Amino acid sequence: MDLEDALRARSGVICAVGAGGKKTTLYTLAARGETRTVVTSTVRIPIFDPHVERIVVTETPGRAVEGNDDWPLGVVPAREGENRYRGYDPKAVDDLASAGAVDRILVKADGARTREFKAPGEHEPQIPESADVVLPIASVQVVGQPLAEEAVHRPSRVAAIADADPGERLTAEDVAAVLASPDGGHRAVPPDAAVIPVLNKVDDDEWAAVARQVADAIHEQADVPHVALTSMTADEPLVDVVA
Repeated sequence: MDLEDALRARSGVICAVGAGGKKTTLYTLAARGETRTVVTSTVRIPIFDPHVERIVVTETPGRAVEGNDDWPLGVVPAREGENRYRGYDPKAVDDLASAGAVDRILVKADGARTREFKAPGEHEPQIPESADVVLPIASVQVVGQPLAEEAVHRPSRVAAIADADPGERLTAEDVAAVLASPDGGHRAVPPDAAVIPVLNKVDDDEWAAVARQVADAIHEQADVPHVALTSMTADEPLVDVVA
């Protein structure tokens, strides 16, 4: 199995949520394959021009793909300051998907302020109804770190979902609890979308062993087809699949 098959990301609308590798996952997928791929966001996103053939800033993304020959194509509604773009309303992604002019739409659907782990806020994630796959992502390397803002976005929400105390060291079970929860990794997922949890930064055998503990705990709490273990900066980013 390769990365695209593990993430069910060969076609359709694929949304990344969570922390610890969302953007890297989307850009890695965008660079693989020969499909007509669009990269976009429903939330603010840092400048990502180097990861696509070109960027089109437009309120009408459907027009941007008409006659386009430069793939992957980035589409965003507006630039915001020097370092980031704004995201579309999810309905704009639905409209782009329904037009059928592209093979894949890769969507950043929430933010994490560069942390390793998170739980969604009240208005997150911003997942389009057309989503075929949702990828709740966490860095496995958050295991063992304190449940605090240095590594975790919205630590109080993580604490509530995992029934953990702020400041204590996160366990594999804590990470699994959030990724498996309807208030965490499964929040706002459309009924027909597949959920594939992704444990990223599995950079050596020790982290692979930890990731398998997290994956086993996810399977105990949620009905997911499998959990993907990845190291998105590696030449071969798929480390393992835990079914």
